[in-house]
Amino acid sequence: MIDLHCHILPGLDDGAATAEETLALLRLAVADGISRMVATPHINPGYFDNKPQTIQAALQDVRQLIAAHQLPIEISAAAEVRLTDQLMPALEMGLLPFLGVWQGQKVLLLELPHSHVPAGTDKLLKWLARHDVIAMIAHPERNRDIQANFQCLAPLKRAGCLFQLTGSSLLGDLGARHQQCAEYMVAQRLFHVVASDCHNVDRRPPKLSAAVQRLTALADEQYAVELSVHNPELITQSLRFKDVA
Repeated sequence: MIDLHCHILPGLDDGAATAEETLALLRLAVADGISRMVATPHINPGYFDNKPQTIQAALQDVRQLIAAHQLPIEISAAAEVRLTDQLMPALEMGLLPFLGVWQGQKVLLLELPHSHVPAGTDKLLKWLARHDVIAMIAHPERNRDIQANFQCLAPLKRAGCLFQLTGSSLLGDLGARHQQCAEYMVAQRLFHVVASDCHNVDRRPPKLSAAVQRLTALADEQYAVELSVHNPELITQSLRFKDVA
């Protein structure tokens, strides 16, 4: 499996705090059957002011950690970018890393506020498309507007975005409302990727295999494999997972 959303780079956000915690998360990921990860630290101005350079530096440290402990896993990096008024200028200045490419467009992992879908989000998605960027909406099943009214998904879908499911939502680990929304979206086949969104060992570990089993039960094996292997592999073909000697 390929995990396209995780907070495993140490000290950059509310995910792994230390290299030791990163190592523990990596070992859990390997045990769960994850062979590749894309680290996606938050970019949220005023809270997590990460830049491509700081992310790449942390990525190199984690690759050295993987090599030192001979772990059978590969890692690259992008970011989970919060929707704010600074997103458009940051994109124009080349400050936002991408998950990869989908159907010729660069993929931006975009986080909406948990409380609502901001007015004009569909217009932002169309603006991104005009700049050859497609947004992958991170964990839409956790958004309260979407939970209250599934019709909130319609303009996002019409704007052509992708949707990323967090595995723990589908398993009920994050609460009943998250699970119910996730199950609805699975039934409608709205998701394109399932990811762990792991942050820590105890409460939010890298947990994909159980989610894939649940996807298989709710939909079918082909859909589960598309979300956990095929689509992530297609998206990340342009990323480098190993250092070039």
